[in-house]
Amino acid sequence: MDADGWARLGREALAFLLAATCPGCDLPGALLCDSCRSLLAPQPILVSTPQGLAVRAALTYEGVAARSIRRLKEDGATMLAHPLGAAVAGILAEADAAVVPVPTSRAAYRRRGYRVPELLVRRAGLRAHRMLASARRTRDQRALDREARARNVAGSLRVRGGAAPGTRVVIFDDVVTTGATLDEAARALRAAGLNPIGAVALAATPRRIELTGNF
Repeated sequence: MDADGWARLGREALAFLLAATCPGCDLPGALLCDSCRSLLAPQPILVSTPQGLAVRAALTYEGVAARSIRRLKEDGATMLAHPLGAAVAGILAEADAAVVPVPTSRAAYRRRGYRVPELLVRRAGLRAHRMLASARRTRDQRALDREARARNVAGSLRVRGGAAPGTRVVIFDDVVTTGATLDEAARALRAAGLNPIGAVALAATPRRIELTGNF
């Protein structure tokens, strides 16, 4: 077995072990216990990006929601994509537009073996339209402040060919923090003649919660 094969086997083994405990309360033998699953019921939050793009998030990124998302993203627990996808399914369907997930970097895809936003859209029962692609590498956003995040992602996305001009799209990401990535996605889509009507996120970090417009 080559190095990639061993790495994949390791991720699968870790995911299996983690799935033996609930990410919300560490209850043994539960992917997600009933009590914690109930805390993933959508409670839509309305936020806006620095450029004024309206974003609807299904959950606040804290508590059970945050721990479940981290386990999906960092620990390979892909089975959690089902309850998390269910949490955002209604909001995505209401948008009545092509759902365009934010692309995953090559490094993140190699590390995980899957694209988190795209996986969540599929588990929500919808088609993920892969219209966006990376145009250049960016730094890890986690250690950057609001202004640095905006500079980091500026010009980093491009649109793949194939979509008709004027197509209505809704951008999807797993977590919205400052909104810089969603603004960059909207810029790239508009530059290609598409019509981003807003964005949807599975969760918004608490500091991003503020009343804004609708779409």
